[in-house]
Amino acid sequence: MKTLVPKKVFFTKGVGTHKDELHSFERALRDAGIEKCNLVQVSSIFPPGAKMISRAQGLPMLVPGAITFCVMSRACSNEPKR
Repeated sequence: MKTLVPKKVFFTKGVGTHKDELHSFERALRDAGIEKCNLVQVSSIFPPGAKMISRAQGLPMLVPGAITFCVMSRACSNEPKR
């Protein structure tokens, strides 16, 4: 079995607002630039030897439709402007 260990990592963030939670989440993914990825959440262990790259370098490396491993933090609220 092949071991999957990332060699490069980058941070991104996004914010989305909509009356429907699913739509606001989709907008946040678009804002983060990762809306075309199939996201699979993993724990937050930084891989040994991995190189931190910028968001501008990392986003073009993502392949639309590919399984993309991520560490995701998410917050939702019904309060206006939050």
